Amino acid sequence: MASHRDSQTSLLHWLHPQQMLSHLRDIDTQAAAERRTISEQTLWLRAWTVIAVACVCLLMVHYLKYSSNLREVIPMLESLFNIQDQAWHKAYSRSGYRELIGYLWWGFWHLLCFIIIPMLTIRLVLKQSLKEYGWQWGSVKEHWLGYVLLATPIIGFAIIASFGDDFSSHYPFYKRAHRSWTDLLLWECIYIIQFIGVEFFFRGFLVNGLRVQFGSLSVAVMCLPYLMLHFPKLWPESMGAILFGFFLGILAVRSRSIWGGVAVHVSIALTMDIAALLQTRGLPDSW
Repeated sequence: MASHRDSQTSLLHWLHPQQMLSHLRDIDTQAAAERRTISEQTLWLRAWTVIAVACVCLLMVHYLKYSSNLREVIPMLESLFNIQDQAWHKAYSRSGYRELIGYLWWGFWHLLCFIIIPMLTIRLVLKQSLKEYGWQWGSVKEHWLGYVLLATPIIGFAIIASFGDDFSSHYPFYKRAHRSWTDLLLWECIYIIQFIGVEFFFRGFLVNGLRVQFGSLSVAVMCLPYLMLHFPKLWPESMGAILFGFFLGILAVRSRSIWGGVAVHVSIALTMDIAALLQTRGLPDSW
């Protein structure tokens, strides 16, 4: 009985709005303490560097991630490597994995712009450790209840929504995921890498790059581009991204890790894809 009461108390503690305000005040207090140990010039340069790199990376992802760009790149590569008779272009056009190759291209730009470029910026320009930007396990286990409370209602909503035509026709993004387990697993690997990139870029690079300067407002700043990233998706998902990004931002700062957010994103995404497949084409029946 005691353990049951303790779990109920813990649950109510996490759900209370005052808890969020307490987290925000703690972030501000810690940031103020760290500001006193770093020169204003360093903080100024760090903020401008993070914002400038973030703008470039967001611009690159938005305009270069589409497979139409891949179709334009293939002839350039053929010319560069002296490939005759448009062999690569013909092979791509006839491939039964053409759509998946397009998503591989999509995943590559997320990997480059949301992970590789920010990491190089942190290490080579800012001269900081990746751990300071959430690339560590941190204290995720101590904040497990917050992640569970964030993921559970969304997973429940996804299962209910999967019975609707709009949802089931929208997911998975890769429309041949049902064809084989190879298709499904390769797609999910690309999808998961993209989520790691999203979490590191928004909750790692942006939040921690601006946290000392802006305190808890760094979470609010991050929520703006994170919301805009969801504009091409269904409107309920875009609306949910506001609170989702806010809570994940707080949890990332408090746990000093992006990996709890990755786990939440991946669990929700896999649930949405599997639920949509079960309601429509079914799971693959071959490799």
